[in-house]
Amino acid sequence: MSSKNTRDNDPPAFDAALSDLGAEHVHIGLFDADGVFRHKKVGVDKARKLAAKGYQFCDVLYNWDTAEEPYGGGAYIDRPASIDPSSVRPYPFADNEAVCLADFDEPYGERSARLQAKRQVEKAREMGFTVHSAFEFEFMLLNETPESLRAKDFHDIDHFAQGNRTYSLQSAALHDDLLAGLEETMAALDIELDAIHTELGPGTFEAPLSHAEGLKAPDDAALFKNFAKAYFLRQDLMAAFLSKMSPDLPGQSGHFHLSLRGIETGAPVFADAKAPDGLSPTARHFIGGLVTLMPEMLALCSHTVNAYKRMVPGAWAPTYASWGVQNRTAAARVINDTAEATRVEFRVPSADTNPHAAFAMCLGAGLWGIENAVEPPPATDADCYASEPADHARFPGTLGEAAARLAASEAARQIFGDVFIDTVATMRRHEEAAYRRHVSSWELGRYLEVV
Repeated sequence: MSSKNTRDNDPPAFDAALSDLGAEHVHIGLFDADGVFRHKKVGVDKARKLAAKGYQFCDVLYNWDTAEEPYGGGAYIDRPASIDPSSVRPYPFADNEAVCLADFDEPYGERSARLQAKRQVEKAREMGFTVHSAFEFEFMLLNETPESLRAKDFHDIDHFAQGNRTYSLQSAALHDDLLAGLEETMAALDIELDAIHTELGPGTFEAPLSHAEGLKAPDDAALFKNFAKAYFLRQDLMAAFLSKMSPDLPGQSGHFHLSLRGIETGAPVFADAKAPDGLSPTARHFIGGLVTLMPEMLALCSHTVNAYKRMVPGAWAPTYASWGVQNRTAAARVINDTAEATRVEFRVPSADTNPHAAFAMCLGAGLWGIENAVEPPPATDADCYASEPADHARFPGTLGEAAARLAASEAARQIFGDVFIDTVATMRRHEEAAYRRHVSSWELGRYLEVV
């Protein structure tokens, strides 16, 4: 593998973008394995120098766990990275400041989910397609701060907007200024919200993002999550993108919508008005690849222990690989109200998903299906929660099982390479091991008196 970065450095374009913004400082960041934006604020002159000569960042980002406890060993050295000039955006919390994204150069950069997402976009283009997609996130607002949560050891959490209802006019009207501030923050980042509304659960909201082409969609999604948390902290609130906050509350989703268009025509390629289900062979093969590879690549879009507590019966989340037209109980839902808007909604990811990894998984599996002309199983219009799946379609029940399935997946290694798959599998096994060592209050209450 060449050590040359897959990204074309363009210092003049970077200079021009910063000049257009009147930037005096730049927040340069990389996304870690959990999708957390790790950044440094530098002066504009230094940022220009780093764009021209290269950027260095510590490789601990792929040698520590979710709690920032290193486990990989080694010297934790600085690795070469490159700034993506096309990613420059205004920084929303201060004037004359900018945000831009960077990634480790190859070969170390193969560990990056963002680089893998970029590769799949490039592969789609080689196959004659442009990629158009968008995430939508549910999140809960809490009347908490990091300090208050630690003071009570994360117990008795105080939820914002206790009387919240799904699609509630009253709740939205009551908190209009707060939500308008979120929209303004995202608009400053060049992230457009398609809508925002209340959802099921106390203090729960949903924000579907407007669709974007190529890598901008997962970039928007990852930045949305990071900057939404920052925005609400500035309001003395916390935005929780956890899959499952409580057994008594619904799960929180991070659904992902994707379609392909022809490069030469710009026309959508998933629709076929002559087909009984309105789907083209390209769409069927894309769905075939996604449904086939879902169970073995699940750890890419569901990378936390908590994510597997949402994928259980009754939690409004898929429990096995399935698909259907307009079927919200299926793992892959085809939306085909119009030919122009025909798309696949990947309903497996939860709100805590790493957007770049989920994007790469869905697109990579779908393109693999197109390449191999994979026919999907029959579509279902039944309630998937009440159906008994075939064994091969069942999802892994835990993060540890999902990591093992991913590590053993020949297709995943073919699509993403050994370095990325081994990195993800190792990190997820470590996360599962940390969970297994933990003794919960549920276990104490369940067993302390009786065993």
